[in-house]
Amino acid sequence: MSNINYKEILKDIKAFIFDVDGVLTDGKLHISESGELLRQMNVKDGYAMKRAIQKGYEVCIISGGNNPAVKSRLQTLGITNIYLGVDDKMEKLDEFSDVYNIPFKNMCYMGDDIPDLHVMQSVGLATCPQNAVPEIKAVAQYISHRAGGDACVRDIIEQVLKVKNDWL
Repeated sequence: MSNINYKEILKDIKAFIFDVDGVLTDGKLHISESGELLRQMNVKDGYAMKRAIQKGYEVCIISGGNNPAVKSRLQTLGITNIYLGVDDKMEKLDEFSDVYNIPFKNMCYMGDDIPDLHVMQSVGLATCPQNAVPEIKAVAQYISHRAGGDACVRDIIEQVLKVKNDWL
């Protein structure tokens, strides 16, 4: 974890990158009788991501999960950088960085579990939900007071946008 207070980094953020399960959702999978895996997302997170896009920030999703309904929901918010079924999150982060010419130091990433570790160690602002695993909390510069699926994404987006007078 960096010695710099995370609030000093907020003004430098140009892009938000999020995991899905455990961040945009509570990490629980509801299994229908047909075997479909169902997830629940918070509309407050959706509002914040849409607001960030409207204000010119890039929003990117990188997840190991691969659910068409998740992709559809994210697309309705205006998110175009959606990488699902990803084994190597750093590879996708590199690709995103190159395409948008955004250095890692200007990125905020929120993850909750071991597959997020390397990405979190690489970005300018590593964040996690309150209920992330201990290894992730250990590298996070900011731990939200909100749990995954309970507006933790809105929490960090709102902070960044408020610092830059982009929230209202």
